[in-house]
Amino acid sequence: MDQRIIDLFDEYTHKPLKRHEFISRLVKLTGSMVAATAILPLLEVQYTSAATITESDPDILTEEITYAGDQTTMKAYFARPKAAGKYGGVAVIHENRGLNPHIRDVARRVAKAGYLALAPDALSPLGGTPSNEDQAREMFGKLNAQQNIRNFMNGLGYLRKRPESNGKTGCVGFCWGGGVANQLAVHDPLLKVAVPYYGMQPDAADVPRIKAVMQLHYGGLDKRIDAGIPAYEAALKAAGVHYELYVYEGAQHAFHNDTAPTRYNKQAATLAWERTLRAFRDNLR
Repeated sequence: MDQRIIDLFDEYTHKPLKRHEFISRLVKLTGSMVAATAILPLLEVQYTSAATITESDPDILTEEITYAGDQTTMKAYFARPKAAGKYGGVAVIHENRGLNPHIRDVARRVAKAGYLALAPDALSPLGGTPSNEDQAREMFGKLNAQQNIRNFMNGLGYLRKRPESNGKTGCVGFCWGGGVANQLAVHDPLLKVAVPYYGMQPDAADVPRIKAVMQLHYGGLDKRIDAGIPAYEAALKAAGVHYELYVYEGAQHAFHNDTAPTRYNKQAATLAWERTLRAFRDNLR
């Protein structure tokens, strides 16, 4: 697909670009409304294919839970191994669409791999994730950034207090959630490992506060986010933070999201997830 179309969709999903303006510009790129309408299903997520690990998987248990946030009640999806034992905990942090079927599936993948997985709904203070994705994206601009980080830090605290927990916690986040994962590394000195996928980088001045092992994943075609890599890497090196940085050539922003058909890159996603699980094994067991 024309990279200009993918870049336009990225602008639509990450900037305050109204749908009518997005469609108008898409029509200009494709040449007609008919062509634009035909391309839309290839750009937008398709949750009918979200479940790679089902709710009924015999190795895991899932539930909807709540925990105390910062002056709010946080909703979350929780998945864990069925077998008795003590496990490391992982906060699974969604994109700017909110807590959706894809992120729930990622949480189940984490549980299937042998960890406690908590996927908080960042929009809980505003009533929770709506079904309309345009509405969800608009709601993110209304979140209080400091409260949001505290809400996720409380989620990490919830994981550490679970009876099945071994006390070790990490996080993995995607897109908006990748930025949150970076911020959790800055703000939570107890965090063992953070794995941001194509996430907004923290300020260089905050990097020396990071105590966690960092594993960073970027798509080679993601110019918007990749622009922040050099300064972040320089700050990580200067601060002596243990990190791994991977750029997947030919991969788009959101390359890990297998419900986004145009941007999903199976080869990059598979390799990145193998590396993610290795980071969890090395730091959470």
